[in-house]
Amino acid sequence: MQTILLIEDNEMNRDMLSRRLARKGFRVITAEDGQQGVDLTMQERPDLILMDMSLPVLDGWTATRVIKQAPETKDIPIIALTAHAMASDEEKAYQAGCDDFDTKPVVLNRLLEKMQNALAKSK
Repeated sequence: MQTILLIEDNEMNRDMLSRRLARKGFRVITAEDGQQGVDLTMQERPDLILMDMSLPVLDGWTATRVIKQAPETKDIPIIALTAHAMASDEEKAYQAGCDDFDTKPVVLNRLLEKMQNALAKSK
């Protein structure tokens, strides 16, 4: 079973997406802010991270940079999740080290396809 770390500060979004992913057969662990997400990444070594970019404590861009700079976690794929759909936000996510980008509200089938592609590349 593949482990997904969902880093999302909005409780409703976190609960809804984690339940939907669990029903698809993933083990889902969650974090409510960027620092908690970095800490869980180091502890759990998830197969993939879904990173909200607008997070408290440590924003998603900074948390992504920290994860991608650590040798033990640099190869974990990260998909940015954001309500900001501007091209500059997508570019900013890639510059931070994200492997892919998706917008909110989440369209589950589109996100699952991006997750499967990222997981396949990381093997």
